[in-house]
Amino acid sequence: MAQLIGHQIEKSTLLQKMIQDLVSETTKMNSQIKGVASPHPEHQANGKATIEHFGKIRGRPLHYNYVGTGAGNGCYVELEDGSIKLDLINGIGIHLMGHGHPRVMSAAVHGALSDIINQGNLQPNREYGKFLEKITQLAGKRSRLKYGWLATCGTMANESALKICRQKKSPARMIVTFKNAFAGRSTMMAEVTDNPAYKVGLPEYNEVLRLPFYDKKDPQSGEKTLAALKEHIAKHPNNICCFAFEPMLGEGGYQAAPREFFIPLLELCKQHQIPIWADEVQTFTRTGEMFAFETLDIGNYIDVCTIAKTAQIGCTLYTEEFNPKPGLIAGTFSGSTAALTAGIEILDMLSQDGYLGPNGRIMDIHRKFIGMLNELNETTCKGKLQDAGGMGLMIAVTPLDGKKETVDALLKKLFDRGMIAFNCGKDPMRIRFLVPAVIKDDDIQVAKKILESVIIEGV
Repeated sequence: MAQLIGHQIEKSTLLQKMIQDLVSETTKMNSQIKGVASPHPEHQANGKATIEHFGKIRGRPLHYNYVGTGAGNGCYVELEDGSIKLDLINGIGIHLMGHGHPRVMSAAVHGALSDIINQGNLQPNREYGKFLEKITQLAGKRSRLKYGWLATCGTMANESALKICRQKKSPARMIVTFKNAFAGRSTMMAEVTDNPAYKVGLPEYNEVLRLPFYDKKDPQSGEKTLAALKEHIAKHPNNICCFAFEPMLGEGGYQAAPREFFIPLLELCKQHQIPIWADEVQTFTRTGEMFAFETLDIGNYIDVCTIAKTAQIGCTLYTEEFNPKPGLIAGTFSGSTAALTAGIEILDMLSQDGYLGPNGRIMDIHRKFIGMLNELNETTCKGKLQDAGGMGLMIAVTPLDGKKETVDALLKKLFDRGMIAFNCGKDPMRIRFLVPAVIKDDDIQVAKKILESVIIEGV
């Protein structure tokens, strides 16, 4: 039987060789990037002009003086002003495999050879099914999750999750979630997000009920949260559509909680038939297991789960019981072919290359990075880098007095010295790192030197 043309393209040794040569040459050029560098005098003026132009055409300056050239090597990225930065925020978590990874590039180029740029739910190509098959198989290993629906980002995956929960529990409308939660930037997800700065001028829909998150300093923390949930259930009988939670607070301060904190909450939700939605847009692939619900061993409780960022695509996963009725979730775009092929490759790399598990590279990085922060706090920066913690590759620390003005000034200095990080939390505000899985031990030492110099100098 004659082979289909699309299959011929996929298996063509000539095309594979051409892609290999293309990626090899690009990797060779990227390998010139070896470490942090200051802006280059020949490119500094043009870089500054480009950054200012970007700010003008979008009506607001860029947060950092960052415009990438398209070149990078692992943790390091080249900017238009000629500087090279140690990237420890990764586009707020997208670039799990760092910059210029040859396997990720190769997969994306394969995808770019497709007849279409973006795939849709009405007219998908094979990559659509390949990604869904892989992610549902991975999710189903330690949960009841069975199906998935693709989206272009985490916010849209979360929108689908909320619609699924509300349809299942119709006409219930209230959402239970944690204080300081973050769910996205759409109108509804801004309501779920607990940050007034993100919804200035937006109407209040009064559909969100808050719970205090785990406080490791308070022995009664779990009991207080459980009591608050019981109170919400009593006040809103049959009107709670879901319990939506991040397994670790993201923008809320990178605060983690033990399994023992979650179990009573999940059990109570099950008793009252409240759907349980795990928002893993940020925690997916970062906690030492593929899913944070695996790390916490709570998969059997989960009815709906959302992922994005490191997968290069958004996805809403759900159980048999939560399979929505036709027409509820759809969308023209499900993602670009290049994003799907790169996402599939990243999942393969994580599954096969020793990243996962308690002794995998992700947890090794976690221990070494946390150890580096604690060492600074105990020595040259004594008492100035407190409460280092997080889960896996999501790490945060409270610097100096933890005030917003202090942290913002520190982050600006870190950037100028060659390291990109970001903030999270409030009272105190913390410095957060989304560490790439490809970081080397030597790179952690580079981060240490930069952070040490800035903290000692102060603001």
